Amino acid sequence: MAQITSNMLILDAVQQGNSEAVAEVLRDIGLGCLHCAFATGETIAEAALTHGIDVDELVEKLNVAANS
Repeated sequence: MAQITSNMLILDAVQQGNSEAVAEVLRDIGLGCLHCAFATGETIAEAALTHGIDVDELVEKLNVAANS
């Protein structure tokens, strides 16, 4: 079972479980460039803050996707 946390880097999160489903959740919030510099240096919490999204809600969606 994959476990994505808010302090995990975006790129590391995409590599958890069902990576296609995780990437789709991230694209849906506006993170279309999953292999750019931000993906390798920005955490899920930082991305949520940047995009005005509740971090707990995002982490929950990412974990559902990773484990689908």
